[in-house]
Amino acid sequence: MPTDIIMPQMGESIVEGTITKWLKKPGDKIQRDEPLFEISTDKVDAEIPAPASGVLQEIKVAEGTTVGVNTVVGTIAVDGETAASPAKAAPAAPAPQAKDEKKEEKKSAPPAVPTPAASASSQTSADEGDEEARSSPLVRKIAREHGVSLSQVSGTGLGGRITKQDITAFIDRQSGDRQSSQPAGGTDSFARPAERSEASQSPAPASATPPPSPRPASAAYPGDLVPMTNMRKIIAQRMIESRRTSAHVHCMYEVDFTRIVSLRTKHKGGFEQRHGVRLTFMPFFVRAAIIAVQQWPIINASLEGENIRYHRNINVGIAVALDWGLIVPVLKNAGDLNFLGLQRGITDLGERARNKKLKPEDVEGSTFTITNPGQFGAVFGLPIINQPNSAIMGVGGITKQPLVVTDKEGNDSIAIRSVVHLTLGYDHRLIDGAVADQFMALVKKNLEGWSEEVG
Repeated sequence: MPTDIIMPQMGESIVEGTITKWLKKPGDKIQRDEPLFEISTDKVDAEIPAPASGVLQEIKVAEGTTVGVNTVVGTIAVDGETAASPAKAAPAAPAPQAKDEKKEEKKSAPPAVPTPAASASSQTSADEGDEEARSSPLVRKIAREHGVSLSQVSGTGLGGRITKQDITAFIDRQSGDRQSSQPAGGTDSFARPAERSEASQSPAPASATPPPSPRPASAAYPGDLVPMTNMRKIIAQRMIESRRTSAHVHCMYEVDFTRIVSLRTKHKGGFEQRHGVRLTFMPFFVRAAIIAVQQWPIINASLEGENIRYHRNINVGIAVALDWGLIVPVLKNAGDLNFLGLQRGITDLGERARNKKLKPEDVEGSTFTITNPGQFGAVFGLPIINQPNSAIMGVGGITKQPLVVTDKEGNDSIAIRSVVHLTLGYDHRLIDGAVADQFMALVKKNLEGWSEEVG
């Protein structure tokens, strides 16, 4: 008998899920525990593994469809059984589309079960489907817009995953190759100088230039009306709810980060060799905040009706920016971890978030949140509180600036220092401005006078 593929229950409170992508087509061979399809729920986006080895026999639920937990969404023919061909598999209901997208569909196209590459071309091979399984929706969108097959792109991410940098670098190289075969005078300002030089030495044959591809049905263009993704709907709902719930106030502190920048530069090589994990700046911020929270526990509290809940544990939510949205996995019992434990936990949560391996419990129970817009160059931000927390700390970019430095004798001088701006967004219903400022002053002191062992 075929093995049923069911919509899993990703947490006690989850009653439904949306299939966002099938990673295999009917007729494809699959191994047990191999990623089979992607889902989106109120808690997490996740890759769901195959429940058995065999051949994907039938897809019963189309991409973009929301169904209840335990619904049969497909079947697997185990070894020795006859699997249905893609053409004979029961067609699933089409995923929701915007009006402009529907106009692009060709009326003569035969009905087909949705596949990982259905929005790009019905001729996409199984190999390309495998490549798409190791990439994000943004990467696939960029590839479609530029007529690039992901089977040509080498991934540098975890497990060979194709990142945004991989696809853009590949497109840059292609642009350089095409320009090198043009008459003198043609230039490509987007290609790197080294790539333009290499391209000019070995012009690509005309056949290597991909033909212009038709506009993909799933690509969003100015003027289009496209449906929001499940994750975007949830983000929108939560942000509005938080603004309506908490009395938001922000304060910002400038921190001389020179000492920690020097410490990281000194220890990062040995740290990675000894522990197998990169040394980043985030555990410094987390540790400094934990020490301050222990002195000012109201920062770690939450409002329950007309009562204040002082949480026993410090569970730090760390915002992770994804190609397809934003998620806040939680580092549980962070106050009990040493510096190495913090770094390992932060790295693990970030990698699992980007590879859709988080579980519902990984995004629940935060008591304080840290977000890092500075990684993209922001000087500082005014973050919205992550409910039911009462505070969120935003980390700005680390830049070199002239600062007035006072020595032990009280003499002032101007020096070039590494500076970071930290912002605290807090709920004024629970936290007074004086408390927030004292908390941030202690965070600043902890960072500027860092004395803990790093290695």
